[in-house]
Amino acid sequence: MIVRTGHPLAYPALVTLGTLVVILAWVPFADSEQVAMLGTLSLIVLGYSGFRFAVALGYLPAGLPGGQPREMAVRRVRQQHRLVSRSWLECTVAGKALWLPVYFEPVLVTFTQETAEIEGRAVRVDGQRVYPAGRVRGSEPVGNLIDNPARADSEALGRTGVGRRLVLDGQSAIVGPFAGLLWVYAAGGGVPAFVGATVVGAAVAVWLVALRGSDPS
Repeated sequence: MIVRTGHPLAYPALVTLGTLVVILAWVPFADSEQVAMLGTLSLIVLGYSGFRFAVALGYLPAGLPGGQPREMAVRRVRQQHRLVSRSWLECTVAGKALWLPVYFEPVLVTFTQETAEIEGRAVRVDGQRVYPAGRVRGSEPVGNLIDNPARADSEALGRTGVGRRLVLDGQSAIVGPFAGLLWVYAAGGGVPAFVGATVVGAAVAVWLVALRGSDPS
């Protein structure tokens, strides 16, 4: 039986809110050109987040098979590619293998071979809904795909808190200084502009990883 511990979309929503706070916090210290850039970036964060949440909640299609409700065997695999880890549901429809990225929740660690029910744009496993973190793809995700063990790893279940997720996703903040250098090179502004662009670039990088459905397990 699957038991939830918090909504799967709560973490990416929290990171989205935090990213917007970081961006807007620099507005009082920015000149007109920088304010315009920060405003544009805020709209991009809001718009793309809204799009991804609309797909997750079924308001927009994720490429799932349409028609009548159907059941299919699925298994969860964890993708490790560079600094990013994501959860996928692997299934076979009409003889074709499909992979659906899903937002992480601790119960995914317990999945071995399960039955999923697709009804409309909703996916349920063992009666509980899981949320797509992107569109279905017909080719195997790049990187290393790791199957769940036959028995759930109790230690893995304990390593899925918000703090650990932020630490792992924070690795992507390494792009921040490069964003700062690029901004200073293109628009000038000296050290203050570099610091602001670095912080904002790091926040946006972490946000993008979280929004795509990072997996801390």
